[in-house]
Order: sequence, then C-alpha cells, then structure tokens
Amino acid sequence: MNQSLAQTDALRAPTLNPLAGQTLSGAEILVQVLADEGVDVVFGYSGGAILPTYDAIFVYNNQQDASISGGKQRMPLIVPANEQGAGFMAAGYARASGKVGVTLVTSGPGATNTVTPVRDCMADSIPIVVICGQVATSAIGSDAFQEAPVASIMGSVAKHVFLVTDPTQLEATIRTAFEIARTGRPGPVVIDVPKDVQNWRGVFKGEGRLPFPGYRQRMNKLAKAALSERDCAAFWDLLKRSQRPLIYAGGGVVNGGAAAALREFALEFKVPVVTTLMALGTFDTTDELAMNMLGMHGTAYANYAVIDCDFVFALGARFDDRVAGDPKRFAANAKAIAHIDIDASEINKVKATDWHHVGSIVAALKALVAYGRKHKLALDTKDWLEHCAELKKTYAMNYDRGSSLIQPYYVIEEINRLTKGEAIISTGVGQHQMWAAQYFDFKGPRQWLTSGSMGTMGFGLPAAIGAQFAHPTKLVIDIDGDASIRMNLGELETVTTYELPVKVVVLNNNGDGMVKQWQKLFFKGRLSASDKSLHKKDFIKAAQADGFPFAVRLDRKEDVPRIVKEFVEFKGPAFLEVTIDPDAGVYPMVGPGQAYEQMITGDFIPAREAVVVAEKLDESKMF
Repeated sequence: MNQSLAQTDALRAPTLNPLAGQTLSGAEILVQVLADEGVDVVFGYSGGAILPTYDAIFVYNNQQDASISGGKQRMPLIVPANEQGAGFMAAGYARASGKVGVTLVTSGPGATNTVTPVRDCMADSIPIVVICGQVATSAIGSDAFQEAPVASIMGSVAKHVFLVTDPTQLEATIRTAFEIARTGRPGPVVIDVPKDVQNWRGVFKGEGRLPFPGYRQRMNKLAKAALSERDCAAFWDLLKRSQRPLIYAGGGVVNGGAAAALREFALEFKVPVVTTLMALGTFDTTDELAMNMLGMHGTAYANYAVIDCDFVFALGARFDDRVAGDPKRFAANAKAIAHIDIDASEINKVKATDWHHVGSIVAALKALVAYGRKHKLALDTKDWLEHCAELKKTYAMNYDRGSSLIQPYYVIEEINRLTKGEAIISTGVGQHQMWAAQYFDFKGPRQWLTSGSMGTMGFGLPAAIGAQFAHPTKLVIDIDGDASIRMNLGELETVTTYELPVKVVVLNNNGDGMVKQWQKLFFKGRLSASDKSLHKKDFIKAAQADGFPFAVRLDRKEDVPRIVKEFVEFKGPAFLEVTIDPDAGVYPMVGPGQAYEQMITGDFIPAREAVVVAEKLDESKMF
C-alpha cells in the first residue's frame, strides 16, 4: 500500500489568520482556509452551485496580487476541458509535490465527473480534496436541477466524505478534510457544500477542526509507534540468517517520504532493491543495487531475484495481484518475510510475515540502521550481489533492435538518454505505460506518475498538467497511447491555454495495444473491439488546432534521434506522435494468477526455463 508519515495537530501548529474575528461569507471562509492550508492552485470547472466560491477566489486573487511580483496569482483557478481532467490534474499535482491537490466543481454532473479521479486516488493513496457545490439545503432530496447524492456516491470510493449542512461547521470541516487527506494512509476527501452554506455570513475563527477523536487517536498512535531494542534485535536476528536478502519497496515509500531512508539502509548493508510500479524512483534505477520493477511486467532479472532470495523486506507494499499473482509461490524460497506499513490491515493480508511493524517507514528504517551500527552488524552479501549483477546482465531488457519499424522501446531509450533520469514522467494506461516503466530511469521519488491500481486510461495528460503546475521549471513528459489519450484529449487545449511547457508523446499502434496483446495470448487472436486501425484520427491536426507550436509525426526509424532531440529541447508545449510497430509487445509478462517461474520473456530476453504460453488460465483472473 501507499504510506504517509502520520501527522498530528501538535506537529502542525498553524499561525492564526489575520482575518480571524471578521464576518465573512461561507465562500470567503472556504477560500481563507484553502490559503491557510497552503493551497497555491485549484483545478476545477464552475457552475451555478459553486459560483459563490469561484467568485470568492477571484476576489481573493485580486486582493493578493498587489504583493506579488509579476502579477502571479496566489491561488490560480485552472479550468480543464471537463471535471475528470480537473481531478487528475489535482492528483498529478499531489503525486509530484507531496502536497494535497484541490479540485473545485459544481453540483450534479460536475461532482459525478470526479468519481473516477477520486477512486483512482483512493486506490493509489493520493491526497486530494474535492469540493463540490450542492443545491441549497432546503432542496436536497427533491431532485432539484443539477442535484446528485454526492455523499452516497462518493462514500464508497473516498477516504471520507462531508456534507456541510450547518454553516457554522464549514470552516472546521475544510480544515479537517485536509488533515484526513494527508495523514496516515493518504487519500481523497470529498466535501459537499450547499449553495446557501456558501452564501451564509458568519464569523471566521481562523482555527478549529471537527472532533474526530478515534481517527486522531490512531494517528497519534502511529506517530508514536517506535521500534524497541527488542523489535530491532528480532529483525536483525532474521536478517543475519539470510544470505540473499531483498528489499521489496512499494508506493508507501514515496508517500511516506522514505526514499532517503531506504537508500541509507540499502547502501549501508548492501541489500538489493526491487520496486513496484508505484515505487519507481524511490531507489535510483541507475544504482548497482537497483533490480528495478518486479511483477507482471517487471524486469526478468527482478523477478528472478525474487525467486532466488531467502529474505524479503517489504516496505510500504501490499503484495497485490500484479506483484504476487500466485501468493503461495511468490518468493517461495524466502525463509522469512519482514513488513513495515502504515496500514495495519495490509499486514498478513496476502503473505504471512515473520516480523512486522505498523508505523512510519522513515522512523523504523532509521532505528534499524542505528541498531545495526551500534552493534557493528554487517551482512555478507558479496556472492548474492554478484549473482544479482549477473541476472541483470544475462536477462537485461531487450527488443528487436534490427527491425525496420520504429520500436517503442527505442523511442523511450532515446528520450531517457537525453533526460538522464531527471524528468517527471506521466503515463496513460496500457502498453506505453509498461514500456515507460521498464525503459525510463528515475533518480528520485515523485518523478513517476501513473494510475497504478485503477489503471485509468486518460490519466496521463491531465496528470502531467498538474505536475507542471507543481514544478513549473522541470521537464514534464506525458508518455501516452493513441487509445488512452483519447479519453481526455480535450486537455491538450489546457496545456496551451496556460502556456505550459508540457511534452506529450503518443505511441500510436492503432488500437488498444495491451488488450490486443492479451487477446493474442489468451483469446486465440480474436481482436474483439480492440483493433482501431480503421479510425481516422489525425493527432497532429488535433494538436495544432489546440495551439501546439511543435506538433510532429515521427514515422521513420532513421529520424528518431533527431526528432526526439528537437522535441525534448523545444521551449514550450510540444506534441510528438510516433507511428510504432503495431505488433510490439510488453515483455516480460507473468500471466494472471501465475508464478514468476511461468514468466514469458518474449523473443529477445532470455528465459531460465521454457514456458508454455498456451497454458490454461483462470479466466476470472484475466484482469
């Protein structure tokens, strides 16, 4: 699972807002709380039920602009093509910055269009706050114009939902929503604010939160959870028995701010690291200890390391089905499993552990390192590291480099050669997502933005926009597919409207590539509704129509280095469509419900043992 260092009220100690004690409208109070919470950008689409708050942000920005050089607004409102885009922009902002992303939408369809981003953030443990306008409290339940039961709809997909019917509780509700979103296991919080609550006038207190004693007790317990000498001794007793230890890092390392602590532990004791899709960048992929991504489409050498290891140290990971498709056979040679997580429900959920700790990864790793140093403990992993190095050499990622067709891996390798592992990369969902995960380097956390658990097509472009607002001076590239980008293609105009230097790559294979790959492997090649080669979308004309000054189609292999360089170095929004080999596949691949020993490595990556591709699979586990 994804993980965050628990925070408490005592640790936050906010400064009282200078407007405290003044009479403001509900909308003005809402905006002041956003400012207090450090919100510096809001993504949303207006409408009747949220207009008071939009107006309040407009007034707030006008009042604040005089004190800012260059006329930059304190809280700019970024308008997407639709509300789903706004939700993913907030998610991209949160993923790239570690701060809470904010979406502001109207009632009814405005709110329901954010359901998918909310669920996406819940699945990947991303902190966002979605503020929805609602019809007046007197009209709730009457099927009024643009009314939707937001609390009922969102209750099953969000970390928490608030419906504010008492205007005197609005201020405390907003502050509490941010607290819940960012603490413990982060996630999305939805606030439904009726229009009359926004128009109400009352005293702005400048402080205060709702009473949530049970939640805060749990957060305080997490904040205070610490490894004792006995706990550390028990962990080291297991680790010292190991000859082939392996760290299995999940997205919780990113959300917990634990990348530095992970690196310290791995380097200190010479333990190789595999990462999940969500954890890419938590450990520098160019480091000699990095075995990179494991799982269904992980590197062959990472999966072989999992097979060969005798000790698994799981950090902020949840042994999900894309990593442990066959839980009983996952790391079957491991004599012990240790697990640190912020969420107690993830402990022993899939794999039984021999040692575990519920709490901060950072604090726990620091304690384990300190214990090891204090007792002068060392691990003899020389043979194991040599074995892992040989795995990386023998089973390295590879593809048909001699093909006359443009291979997607080649394009990504060229981009990676120029960006050197320092760019922020977002993706849609499909083959391009996995190629990006396999062939890009990431030197640090929060450089990799993807819809991991939900697998939401259309995520990449709006997420890149959000990331660019979080890091205006960094290179942000969306690696997308022709099918995935269609889902939110309207956000191309958002890029140019706000003059963002976002780079967009569309790897075009004329269809749903990943679906086609599965149909070829497991459904006897029947391409039901996945082959879109007859579609006539001209992506270059679309990008040009939306104002992209650089819009180029790359369809000759010999032009790849030159055009990729021009694309990456272009100062401003750039769009690159690449006509790739339509039969390019994603390998390695571990079939659904299968063990790593059954991994298919394709034609250009060696395999340790022959695998029967046509082996009967449980169709209920297909996706």
